[in-house]
Amino acid sequence: MTAFSIKAFAIAALLGAFAAPASAQTAATPWELRSDMGYAYDKDGKTFSYKMGTSNAGELLKGAKKVPKGTLFFIGHNGQLYMRSGPYLEGDGKFKFGPDQ
Repeated sequence: MTAFSIKAFAIAALLGAFAAPASAQTAATPWELRSDMGYAYDKDGKTFSYKMGTSNAGELLKGAKKVPKGTLFFIGHNGQLYMRSGPYLEGDGKFKFGPDQ
């Protein structure tokens, strides 16, 4: 799986999660990543998915960067996409930035 597709899918999945109404914290679910798909977050903040081929994979990887393990993607109150490296879970495994209860 390319670094681009992992990062882009992460962004797309995260955007979908933030579109849901706020509610009590639920258990995290793993993402189902596919190596034959590309996911994009465009300049207008829209998300897209693309079926990918292999003929130009080398070009796709030029300039691509691996997403470090332990990276959290989120949408700020201003609608901007952000990423944060560092801890995002409490010692008990609960999401550190979950809703106040």
